[in-house]
Amino acid sequence: MSARIIDGRAIAKELRALNSAKVEELKAAGVEPVLAILTPEGDPAAGAYARSLAKAGTKRGLAVNTVNLPADVNQERFAELLKDAEAGAHGVLVMRPLPAQLDEDLVDSLVDPTKDVDGVHPENAGLLALGRPRFVPATARAMLHLLKSTGVALVGRRAVVIGRSPIVGKPLFQLLLAEHLTVTVCHSRTVDLPGVAREADVLGVAIGRAHMVTPDYVKPGAVVLDAGFNWNDELESEQGDVHPDVERVAGWFTPVPGGVGPVTTQLLLENALRAAQINRQGYEL
Repeated sequence: MSARIIDGRAIAKELRALNSAKVEELKAAGVEPVLAILTPEGDPAAGAYARSLAKAGTKRGLAVNTVNLPADVNQERFAELLKDAEAGAHGVLVMRPLPAQLDEDLVDSLVDPTKDVDGVHPENAGLLALGRPRFVPATARAMLHLLKSTGVALVGRRAVVIGRSPIVGKPLFQLLLAEHLTVTVCHSRTVDLPGVAREADVLGVAIGRAHMVTPDYVKPGAVVLDAGFNWNDELESEQGDVHPDVERVAGWFTPVPGGVGPVTTQLLLENALRAAQINRQGYEL
């Protein structure tokens, strides 16, 4: 048995076309959409992703302003930089990881919830939990989008999410629950993690450990969604949280690279365009 690959690059291409059309609609209405990205200095991964977003956004007609966060930035200075960034943008993204001295919970709450394209503000997290989402974290949303692209029947099926971060695991739980799956969220303290994972018809992984999920975690025929990004210096390449050998067991499989990542980028840009629409009209569509 060999899994069918879910081609994130092909799906991202379709989303790029939709985003371009949305930009044209906004510009026809007199809106030049702008996204501000606050990026910690000295973090190569965050910097690279910010540049990637800026390049992708510019190609679609979305202006992207990048603001550097000094390594020694304090809470007061961060609040000033954020306020200035928000004043000139429809949407705002604060890259992670944050400088250690910043309070992450406070940072999340400072972002204008109508400009919070990452979906981390407590108001947006609460709306998602209530089933009335405004902005959904793009990686979790990308995983659901890729899952739906398979055409696999979802209602009543068993899903397991490995990882409970507020930007992937927890929102993915809410999204899958809204699709009427029965969902279990696992983490580092889960007893018999491989055994629990093997119960899943849909297995979503966002744990941050390269190749941690091996074939013994996977139910034959399951859909496996890998949101991992782990840079291997020796190989000079990225690796997922799921070992490639899982492809021999799974029914569907997202590769790394080329799976969740490209779709995440386009859905984050889509969130920025939605923020432009909300802030232009003063209400939500």
